[in-house]
Amino acid sequence: MARPDKAAAVAEIADHFRDSNAAVLTEYRGLTVAQLKELRRALGATTDYAVVKNTLTKVAAREAGVTGLDEAALKGPSAIAFIKGDPVEAAKGLRDFAKANPLLVIKGGVMEGKTLTPAEIAKLADLESREVLLAKAAGAMKASLANAAALFQAPLAKAVRTVDALSAKKSADA
Repeated sequence: MARPDKAAAVAEIADHFRDSNAAVLTEYRGLTVAQLKELRRALGATTDYAVVKNTLTKVAAREAGVTGLDEAALKGPSAIAFIKGDPVEAAKGLRDFAKANPLLVIKGGVMEGKTLTPAEIAKLADLESREVLLAKAAGAMKASLANAAALFQAPLAKAVRTVDALSAKKSADA
């Protein structure tokens, strides 16, 4: 009777891995149900935070083609944040919650097939959001276009000032 349940759980976890942009593995030992609910709310609608069994997670990761979840990361009580949206926002949510609740430990993760260490997840959390980075890029492009326009207008403006100066000098000499 337990086999179909375990097979369904493995299939569900494997689907989460396939549908996610990234996954962050955490240890939640000592957190209350209310704190876990608060964490789920902090992560937002695009991130699913699920408590998982380590052995089933190993099997599901293998089925989904996810590599990098090692034996050390899958020890103790584990939960995975399956990130379907912006990984930076989810990493910030996890980092901020871990600062407020030191019992949450970030053990590692996977993003786009690459294994992430806790330090790399912290660096990811330090990045600005996608919208801010796009706005900065647009601002830089606009500034460079304005500089180019000013550069192209400079010789013409200089020629006009030179002609004005010559005509002023000629009228002063006359």
